[in-house]
This record gives sequence, C-alpha cells and structure tokens, in this order.
Amino acid sequence: MAARQDLAAVIPAAGYSRRMGAFKPLLPFGSVTVIEQAISTVRQAGIETIRVVIGWQADCLIPVLERSGVSWVMNERFAEGMYTSIQAGVHNLPAGVAAFFLLPGDMPLVRSATLARLISEWDARPGGILCPCHEGRRGHPPLVSGTYIPEIVAETPPGGLRTLLARHAQDAHDIEVADSGVLMDLDTPDEYQESLRRGSSG
Repeated sequence: MAARQDLAAVIPAAGYSRRMGAFKPLLPFGSVTVIEQAISTVRQAGIETIRVVIGWQADCLIPVLERSGVSWVMNERFAEGMYTSIQAGVHNLPAGVAAFFLLPGDMPLVRSATLARLISEWDARPGGILCPCHEGRRGHPPLVSGTYIPEIVAETPPGGLRTLLARHAQDAHDIEVADSGVLMDLDTPDEYQESLRRGSSG
C-alpha cells in the first residue's frame, strides 16, 4: 500500500498489564509479539510515522522497538492512565500531520484492511474523527484529525478519550467494518487465549 506522509499512528503501550499478570506488549502472538503485530498492522496500511508510547517496563520494550525500526516516546505519567500516553504520543508527532490513528498496543487482531477503509473514508471526507464500528459497536483505532492535537495536549479530562469524543460528537462518524478485532483488546489471560485462537484461524 502506498505510504502516507500526511497520516500517522500513536500506539499506547505504557500500562501496567495488571489484569493480564504478564507484560502484554511482549506476549507472543504467532511468530512475533503483540506489539510487533500492532506495528505491522499500521505499516501494512501505509503508515510510516508511528509513535509507540512506553512507560512500564520500558527497558524491556525499547530493544524490541529499536529492532522494529519504530520511534518510541517515554510517558513519565503513565501511572495516571492511557490518556496521558495519548498526550505524549500526539505531542511528539511531526507538525502538519493531517490525522492520526490511535491503536492501543494490546489489539493485535485489528486488520490492516480496516485502517485502509478508514483512510479511504478520510480521503473522501477529511476532517473530524472516524470511528470503526463492528455490528454497531465502536472500537479502535479511530482516525483523529490533527486539528484536535492542541486540545488533546492542553488538558487531561476525567473521562479521557470518551470526553474528547463526546465533546466533538457532531464531528465523529461511525464507519461499519467487518472486523471484530476492532473490539478485542487483551486485558485478561482468557482474552489473550481467545486472540491466539482467532489469530491462528486467520
């Protein structure tokens, strides 16, 4: 897929992974790790400007990211929640980025074709926030206009990303996709095992 210099991706991977009981980004997923799969998904969609946001166990994650050739951003405030990782990631994006994907680092089942679909929708109607939906349920990664970056970095609202979406509900558009992976993150061992089953079945 053709590279898109005007688009970027932020991949938060800074959390504690408490419910999993193991560090989620480095869990095996097929022949790679969970974080490597997320990076690959973004790259296959033609996105080369990627910022992986790190915090907890950063020293373990940095060597993997460096081998992958992807830029990382340290979030010193990761204990305050994922929105601080979003802030750190977008603050580090190049000036002039038209829009960015927000793909949590524990969502390895999202398909690159889903990102391509959102890019196509963006090209037809640039602006606002495009939210992938599966069977009517919103998932990740949204494609967020770069015009929101100053607002994102300016404050940490109590509701995080949900507050941002609610504030700009009139500018958010749901894009139905045939990709259940947009709804599945890996919080627990059972969810991880289910993701492995889905991943191995194609």
